[in-house]
Amino acid sequence: MYGRRETEDLYQILEVPRDASAPEIKKAYRRLVRKYHPDANPGNREAEEHFKKVSQAYEVLSDSSKRAQYDQFGTVGDAGGGSPFEGFNGMGDIFGDIFDSVFGGGMGGRRRADPNAPRRGSDLEMEVRITLLEAATGITREFQVPRWEPCETCGGSGARAGTSPEVCDQCGGRGQVETQQRTPFGQFVSVNPCPKCGGAGKVVKEKCPDCNGQGRTRKKRTVEVRIPAGVDTGTRLRISGEGEPGTNGGSPGDLFLAVSVADHPDFERDGGDLHTRLTITFPQAALGSTVTVPTLEGERESLTIPAGTQPGKVFTLRGRGITRLRGPRGKGDLHVHVTVDIPAKLTDRQRALLEELAREMNVEVESSGVFSKFFRNLFDS
Repeated sequence: MYGRRETEDLYQILEVPRDASAPEIKKAYRRLVRKYHPDANPGNREAEEHFKKVSQAYEVLSDSSKRAQYDQFGTVGDAGGGSPFEGFNGMGDIFGDIFDSVFGGGMGGRRRADPNAPRRGSDLEMEVRITLLEAATGITREFQVPRWEPCETCGGSGARAGTSPEVCDQCGGRGQVETQQRTPFGQFVSVNPCPKCGGAGKVVKEKCPDCNGQGRTRKKRTVEVRIPAGVDTGTRLRISGEGEPGTNGGSPGDLFLAVSVADHPDFERDGGDLHTRLTITFPQAALGSTVTVPTLEGERESLTIPAGTQPGKVFTLRGRGITRLRGPRGKGDLHVHVTVDIPAKLTDRQRALLEELAREMNVEVESSGVFSKFFRNLFDS
């Protein structure tokens, strides 16, 4: 019976069910990033490792094609099986060892990972909250991005001044060790990271006092970002090369900004369009009027109210909305929803005039006697 290598379930790492929606996965990722971020757990190696796992799990499950492959095969790569982060890479080493021992390397040999090969840095993600006006006009902001930087004292080597890392005597600098075991199929060889050097191929005997042999320190880097007009809640901006630095000359990761736009008390957004309410009086609605409407930018736009305008009427001011990032180019529109103000209190004169209007329109209303009193006093004078 063949053995199966156990791997951690990506859904369990993100603490979500397998049928979780994309927003649920994103929400869980952000919560765990805040919980296990190295800045929130200084010196906690276990938290740092879990932070990496969370980032790797999100990279797979946030991509619909990678997630589908993982759900079907339990891995992401050129084929199924093995580690969910590396496809068949690990199992390929095992089967390659079997064929090497049985057929004398007839499968063409194996490629081992070079511990000194360039590696790309990890991506970083931060949240940014802006106002609706800032989303409409765009804004430039500076961000303090916490990330690892090469230690200035040791130049990234991790070794005390005057010394340098030495080749690991357990793996000979390969970063891997092999364990051999005979099986009915031949000699079984498993390849694992060297326990002494952790897969680096080198060991630091005299550690740098500033970075404790890690070769890097945690610092905050100031990054200026232009947030374009038209962003909305859920927009992710990618700033290339501003993530974690790479190792061994590898390229740096990217910085992603997750945008959140605050609600506005007077305007409601619908994509590129804006909606607002305008309250007018009964005479303005009945007889018509010209009014001014406030816009998001603070300017006032002239609007003609035709006679007989009904409550709930919507007027549209073209091009006074928000710049569209997707779809039709240009700005959206401002939709003005009209409401008619009904006064709660009236003077005697106002009530008398309204009662006279009701009589003229042959409309029954509750009579207060004000009409007769008002006009009797008017003629007596």
